[in-house]
Amino acid sequence: MLTKIKNIDGKKVIQFASMLEVKSGEIASKTLIQNDAMNFTLFAFAKDEEISTHASEGDAVVTVLSGIAKITIDQETFTLNAGDSIVMPAQHPHAVYAVEDMKMLLLVSFVNQK
Repeated sequence: MLTKIKNIDGKKVIQFASMLEVKSGEIASKTLIQNDAMNFTLFAFAKDEEISTHASEGDAVVTVLSGIAKITIDQETFTLNAGDSIVMPAQHPHAVYAVEDMKMLLLVSFVNQK
């Protein structure tokens, strides 16, 4: 299986937070790596934007790069600040809400899920 790396230069220091700008009233995203085993995506949420409750086929890790997010997993809500991460297990309903302008990295692993 070949890894599909997009929008990232090799052998270079990366500042993920500067790769995507927050736009008023929007959720912007940029896929960085995508293949059968994983999906690695950068998101920029404007304040009060959200991804409604859904479930994923893979285990996911969210890392907040800037701002504040509320992550709900199985109806339990967690507040994440810049530098915080949380695991959202596969098949568990979850949602993301931007308390303020927020950027995050999402890594979804599909290993052992099929």
